Amino acid sequence: MSAFGESPLYRASLPLARLAKLGPLPRERSKVADLQAVVSRMTAAVPFAELLKEVVEFATSVVKCDSCFVYVLEGNELVLSASRNSHPEAIGRLKLNLGQGITGWVAKHRQPVVVFQNACGDPRFQFFNELPEDRFESFLSVPLLSRGRVVGVINLQNRAPHQYSHDEITLLSTIGVLVGGEIEMARLEKENSDLTHRLEVRKLIERAKGILQQELNIGEQEAYLMLQRQSQQRRLSMKDIAQAVVLSDAVTRGATS
Repeated sequence: MSAFGESPLYRASLPLARLAKLGPLPRERSKVADLQAVVSRMTAAVPFAELLKEVVEFATSVVKCDSCFVYVLEGNELVLSASRNSHPEAIGRLKLNLGQGITGWVAKHRQPVVVFQNACGDPRFQFFNELPEDRFESFLSVPLLSRGRVVGVINLQNRAPHQYSHDEITLLSTIGVLVGGEIEMARLEKENSDLTHRLEVRKLIERAKGILQQELNIGEQEAYLMLQRQSQQRRLSMKDIAQAVVLSDAVTRGATS
């Protein structure tokens, strides 16, 4: 069992300055080509979910593993945002605090951790009820970094003991630096998009409330509760109900004009 930081070889989490000095880390041409492919893909405009999916696919294609998890830092919590091979129901629900478990330790200390066997024996390991069968023997976890700031963590795990090679460890650390900035940008873009969407829905609901207030001669709170009841009874979103009210009003006005 080992952790980066216990040996001079693995002391740092490979900031960009050191990567520039090291040059192409993996000697095999295929791995160099893989890194070049990652860089080229990261220059394209890719939706946040698709970007995380590509990170998982690439990491699992270059490092032998049974499972892969990508956590994204949201505020002070690490949120499971992408995975390979299991637990789609945990995506967006499983959350860790900084320092919690091996994943939280990696995020807090901005250093990779490598455990070749008996991962559950590591004092930092934490078992999750949401992942009941995930009793992995080996564990490779590296931080996703953007300008030296942690934006997430990527974990590779194996059910049997696995001796991760120096090239595998270095390659995954390199990926963590290469994609960290893009993940941060994509996350911010998603947050801006979500905010814009919420504002648009809010305006639509306000418009629908105004229509109901005028047509039924009721107060604002009563109009909102009416929309809410219709949403619950019809099992539709407030947005859908508001759109129906606005559309009905437009049709009525068109018919009477």
